[in-house]
Amino acid sequence: MHTDHEHDLRHHGDAEVRDGGSALVDLAVNVRAGTPPAWLRERVAGALGSLAAYPDGRAARAAVAARHGLAVERVLLTAGAAEAFVLLARALEVRRPVVVHPQFTEPEAALRDAGHPVRRVLLREEHGFRLDPAAVPEDADLVVIGNPTNPTSVLHPAEAVAELARPGRTLVVDEAFIDAVPGERETLAGRTDVPGLVVLRSLTKTWGLAGLRIGYVLAAPGTIAGLERAQPLWPVSTPALAAAEACMEPRALAEAGHAAHRVAADRAHLVAGLGEFASDGLRLVEPAEGPFVLVRLPRAATVRRHLRDLGFAVRRGDTFPGLGGEWLRLAVRDRATVNSFLQALDRALTLASHR
Repeated sequence: MHTDHEHDLRHHGDAEVRDGGSALVDLAVNVRAGTPPAWLRERVAGALGSLAAYPDGRAARAAVAARHGLAVERVLLTAGAAEAFVLLARALEVRRPVVVHPQFTEPEAALRDAGHPVRRVLLREEHGFRLDPAAVPEDADLVVIGNPTNPTSVLHPAEAVAELARPGRTLVVDEAFIDAVPGERETLAGRTDVPGLVVLRSLTKTWGLAGLRIGYVLAAPGTIAGLERAQPLWPVSTPALAAAEACMEPRALAEAGHAAHRVAADRAHLVAGLGEFASDGLRLVEPAEGPFVLVRLPRAATVRRHLRDLGFAVRRGDTFPGLGGEWLRLAVRDRATVNSFLQALDRALTLASHR
């Protein structure tokens, strides 16, 4: 059990790309390339004529509820999943929160900003970063875990995650990347039999809406009501509401399903290519199930700098609790981009070995 917070919890993949501008090929940010699709841009643009009116989220909320087979009272729309972490930290009366790491760092940052002392459960490389429910202290009244987990790309069995539930405990499952998993395998969204369950979903990753900020929370009505009270008025813009409604439609869900299978195929190509660097000391966390992979390699910081010089941005891993400077996260891209990246990685490894 760890309570230190020496890691830069506010560092995110966009920082790797920002300074390099459009010159860098982006393998640092986990937003699907080539998005949003034209039909979704048109739906968002169509909402611009309604900007003089205050946002009305009822239709979008109902669409999300219907998509998951839930009552609307179990749905809260948010300005991305990141807002939901802040709402949870501020609205819930918790004394002993635990965050399971390595994972997305915003939940812990939000809890700390709200004055909560956060304990960490660190999943181990030698165990494949897989969840052991028994590692979470029994007295924890809030547990946060990602599934699939950013940055490890581990997909935990739904029943193992559900084992973390207890009476009097809030179990927050960040499913921001679950729609990149074919069939949304191991999702807990739509479950009403798990006590204290809160599921967070994002529409920014698969649909390329990081700049629009849209996500949602699924939880018991009482929890949703408490989170809603902590929100400012009109927290989600009219264009974001239009996007949420559009992304719940059958054709959008079908497109997301096809995209998940493409990501899986492209990830397999990336994993196979990375396997060629085993003799250079590169180790990959497997099986990877998200739209990104986590690798460990010697001189990772030096390799990352050489990759930047060669035109590729990748995500450093040392800002994630439980990881150190030898880790890098790589977003899955199309085969042509992956092939170019693998060539650059070969060159970067060579340059790093000559230092």
